[in-house]
Amino acid sequence: MQKRKMWKLFFAIYILVVIKVIIFKYPYEELAAIAASWRRGVIFEGLGTANFTPFKTIKMYIEYAHKLNSVENLAGNVLVFVPFGFLFPLVAREGEHFFVMLLNAFVFVLGIETFQLFSAFGAFDVDDILLNCLGAVLGFGVYRLMRFWRL
Repeated sequence: MQKRKMWKLFFAIYILVVIKVIIFKYPYEELAAIAASWRRGVIFEGLGTANFTPFKTIKMYIEYAHKLNSVENLAGNVLVFVPFGFLFPLVAREGEHFFVMLLNAFVFVLGIETFQLFSAFGAFDVDDILLNCLGAVLGFGVYRLMRFWRL
């Protein structure tokens, strides 16, 4: 199998895993119950619980680190997108440009967060967007280092 095709397959699997872990993380029965409750009010509930204030959640996790699973949440939001920053340049030639990769990561993350906002399958949080994009940037850094060292 050609290298680029292999990376594309791996990237597609990665994207599906991310969608499963972030959006469809609950058992099927719970997801079905959420979907059955979809009405116009669900959208307004999502808007009411959404965080549109940058660094609000991050600050809360830092302040209450002794009570919350802060490290897991903060690190998890970063680490889940490190592969995006590493893999995207391997599957799309234009992805070798930092801003192209970052824009694609941002659009993917924004899509996930917007879906969560309107579906009640999670909660919209602007800090998740920031942390996920930071993860993609770190992954891109790994990609660039590996290219520099020709690994």
